[in-house]
Formats: sequence, C-alpha cells, structure tokens
Amino acid sequence: MARPLRGACISSTGRVSLIFAPLRQQTVVPAKRLSSAAFLSLLASSPARQPPCAHPFMMSVRRSIHSSTKRSSSNDQLLVATPSPASSPTPTSTSPSSPAMRPSPPPLSILPLHMIVRSLLTTTVSSSPILLPPSLWVMSVLAHTTNPVLDPDRNPLLRVFLKSTFYAQFCAGENPAEVGRTIDGLKDIGFTGVILGYAKEVVLTAAQTKDLAACSEGERAAECVRNEIVPWAQGTMETVRLAQPGDFVALKFTGAGRQALYSLAERLPPSATMADAIDSICSLAAQRGVRLLFDAEQAALQPGIDDWTLDYMRIYNTVPGQAVIYGTYQAYLKSTPQTLRRHLQTAQIESFTLGVKLVRGAYIGSDPRHLIHDTKAGTDACYDGIAESLLRKQWGDVLHGGFEMPAVSLVLASHNAESVRRARDICEAGEAKIDIAFAQLQGMADEISCELVSANKLRDAQEKQSKARAIEAYKYLVWGSTGECMKYLLRRAHENRDAVQRTRSGRDAMWSELVRRAKCAFGVSV
Repeated sequence: MARPLRGACISSTGRVSLIFAPLRQQTVVPAKRLSSAAFLSLLASSPARQPPCAHPFMMSVRRSIHSSTKRSSSNDQLLVATPSPASSPTPTSTSPSSPAMRPSPPPLSILPLHMIVRSLLTTTVSSSPILLPPSLWVMSVLAHTTNPVLDPDRNPLLRVFLKSTFYAQFCAGENPAEVGRTIDGLKDIGFTGVILGYAKEVVLTAAQTKDLAACSEGERAAECVRNEIVPWAQGTMETVRLAQPGDFVALKFTGAGRQALYSLAERLPPSATMADAIDSICSLAAQRGVRLLFDAEQAALQPGIDDWTLDYMRIYNTVPGQAVIYGTYQAYLKSTPQTLRRHLQTAQIESFTLGVKLVRGAYIGSDPRHLIHDTKAGTDACYDGIAESLLRKQWGDVLHGGFEMPAVSLVLASHNAESVRRARDICEAGEAKIDIAFAQLQGMADEISCELVSANKLRDAQEKQSKARAIEAYKYLVWGSTGECMKYLLRRAHENRDAVQRTRSGRDAMWSELVRRAKCAFGVSV
C-alpha cells in the first residue's frame, strides 16, 4: 500500500498547493499566491539553522543547487514531498536520512541573510571598474578630512549610512556593548573567536617623522609620551579587555608614535615608558587568556620588531605549545625562511614556545622590490612550505635546519583558498603535530572561512571516529568610532582593488548563495 505524503506543490505561475494524498493519487488543494512579504519571510528563514533542501524521498531526483534544470509533473507543477511522521523511516547507518548520507549544507548557509546581502553589496562595488574608483576617492576624502560636514563622527547622517554598510561589514563596533554583540554573533555562527584590533591611529606630520631622535629626551619626549604612547597603551589595554578568553588582539608598535619608531629603526630597546606600557598589555592579556599578535611593519623596522617580539616571548611563552605572544612572518620576503629558522633555533635553545603568525605580506608597495620574491608563485611556495613544515614539525625544502624543532603555536592568516586547503588536509589527515588557528579578515573571504567552520562542525559530529585536530577559525576586525575606522576601511578597499579576481569570486559565491536560498524558500532546490 502506498504511503501517504504531505508536502507542497509550486506551479510555474508561483501558486503554492498543499498535498495530502497517497503516492498514486495526489489531490492538489490550491492556495493563495505568495506575496512579496511572504517571499522575504521565507527567504530570511532559510539561512544557517535551516536544513539543506533535500529529503530522503527525493534522493533519486536530487540535482545541483546551482542547476537550472527543473523536474515538473504533467501539469507543470514541481512536487516537493515530505513524509508524514508516521511513515518516516527509523534512521539507521544505511538510511538516507542518517548523518552519514545526508548532504552537507553549502558553507555560506551558516551566515545570516543580512550578512549575505551586505557582502554582496560591498563585493559588487569593490569588483566593479566603474564603481570602485569613485568609491575609493570618496573614502579617501572621508578618511583624511578636517571638514566637520565630511567627518562621520560629527555628521550623524553620514555616520548612519557608513555604519550600516561598510563599517558593519568590516568592523566590530564603537563601544564595548556593540563589540560584545559582534563577537557573540560570530561565535554563534560557529567561529572559534576573533582577532581584535584598535582602529585609532597616531597621525604624524612630515616634520615630525624627519626628526625622530628629538623625541627621545627633554620636553619633546614628554610630549610623545603624553600624546602618543599613553593613548596607544590605553586603547590597546581596552581592546584586551574587550576580547574574550581564547581570542587574539593585534598589536602594532608603530601606533605608539615617534619614540617607538625611533627605537625600532635604530634597533634599540623600547624606552622606559614604552616598556612599561608593553609589559602592562602583555600581563593583562596573559591574565585574561587573550593572545597577542605583534604586527609586522616595513622592512626597515622589522629587525627591531623581531628583537622586541623575541624578548616578550621569552617572558610569556613558557608553557609548551601555548604561546601568548606571536610574531608575524611575511612569506613574500626572501629572507623569511632564514629569519624563522633563527627564531626557531633561539626558541629551542632557550626553551620557549615560538608564536608564529604567517602571512603573505602587507607592504609590497613600500618594501624594496629586491627583498620580495620575483613571482607570486615564489611567494606561494614559500608560504605553503613554511606552513607544512611547522604543522608537521618536519624540516622541508623551504624551511630547513639541523636541530629538533621547538614547540610552536601557529596562526595561518590567508585568503588563498589553495593554501588553506593544503593546511586543512594536513589537519584532517591527523598529520598536524601542533594546534593551528586559521584567520581571515571580517567581511572578506567568507566562502573560505565558512568552509572551515562547516568542516569543524562535521568533525565535531564525527569526533569519535576522527583523529583530526579541531579546526579553529577566527575573523580579524577592528573597533572604534566610525571616523576612527575610516583609514582601516580605506585600506580594505584598496586591498579589494588589488585582488579583483578574489573579490569577484567572493561576489559570485554570495550571489549563488542568495539564489540558492530563494530556490530553497520555494522548494525548487532539492
């Protein structure tokens, strides 16, 4: 005897009908045409927490979510059938409704609808040769203006527009309450945590940068401490307080102004005031279970930054495999493998954990060209070779040495899908000997980030059978007032311009996800 089915039938004219009939005899009960409001309601209800549009009874007719092929009955209607509770089969290991057989939802399905729409808007602008140039010009004016009408912090209408669009896409909030909601929202989606930075920057005039040595003593030194070091320290300390245990905070030494710039350029220890500020920040982070990422800078300053970073690793990275302080290593520099090898040897001899944040590089426009790999392929090979050696704790062709590798904590910061895939394969094969955190910028490379989150959820569901390490996925974002974040937003816009193909891929991924949800709302995608 045929089992009764319950379901919905959607005709090509957009009419929805309910079905209460056996398989061989289907009685179609007409229903009202969906209004636009009803459509939006359906669409909004089908993001992360909704199951994928598939059902065990429809397995034989499953098709790609991006396919335009439609299966219709003789009366040009699409049948989406669901079993009644009484007829549902008991899930077993071979049942198509079991977790092993159920199709995985697309990675972007974990994002709320408003994030999909906002990302589609920003990536459309960023990938358009017509829209992007004037947008960059406007953002540059807003980032450097002294006109109160053009200052987002003093023009409420401008602030509302920016805060609901570009600011919301890349930034965490203007105050502790907003930042907390943003962090909680990302963790609810499935991200492990965030990398939080303070957006406010110390802006130096050309005259100030020419005579850095003058800020090391006398009244000039007191001015630097009062107007540059103290505000930087206060902002960074507040950022550490806003971060939650397990999160990261990005720390940029040059944000402390002229004294820091002078000491770094000359490879000197930090001044007494600067050292006290850094000690306070590191101590607070260690107490709160927050980790610190010391940012890389231009090549002329990097040796000094490396000196400071190693000094603080010696103090705070004493627990094997649990770094508090991380240095940043830029794979586009030809010298990076040798630099990292020296730091690994120092950590091995002095028995501390080396914290490594691996990036491709951020100063290609200002660093001397001869210091950088000749081709992108060279940078890619350097990045992937370092990542694989650290993950497996084995020397390789890129990173090689003749000593036992010390304890390492790794943050793999990349928007390159291939590099993330290679590292993830090592983790999922159970070959990773260290813990790893993956990181992407908030508002960018969401298709990569969400794939990591989805993979981790699948691993958690199969934890008893899996030998793989947990995949930690983090989003980097800054906090501060809308006006304070404008320079950061301008840099993100320039980065999107310089990576047009990647931005277009992100745009296409968001559009495909939006189309998938629309189809799912109408029962078209199965």
